[in-house]
Amino acid sequence: MPKYITIGYGDQAGYDRTPQDTREAAHHHDASLKQRGVTMGIAGTPVQVRNPNGAGVLTQTGPYLSSDLPIAGFSIMEAKDLNEAIELASKSPCAVTHGVVEIWPLKEQ
Repeated sequence: MPKYITIGYGDQAGYDRTPQDTREAAHHHDASLKQRGVTMGIAGTPVQVRNPNGAGVLTQTGPYLSSDLPIAGFSIMEAKDLNEAIELASKSPCAVTHGVVEIWPLKEQ
């Protein structure tokens, strides 16, 4: 079955202005995804890693990419196709609390 990586973006203000019953339903949906075998987690502080020309590792704390909303979390899910992945992601907390979820098809090598 195809795998998809999701990146959820959202902030506390969007979460707080969403009705509590909607937030609770989204969290219950995440719990059902975990039971289905989806790996998910909350984003911590990233570290950028570079090794130009293999000459030495350079690191920098903080995100490389920027967006209007902070990254809130990630998941790796299996779905029969992109439409099913969209359906699953559309009920997640980031999607329903004024954030956004990106879905990236994972092409395993």
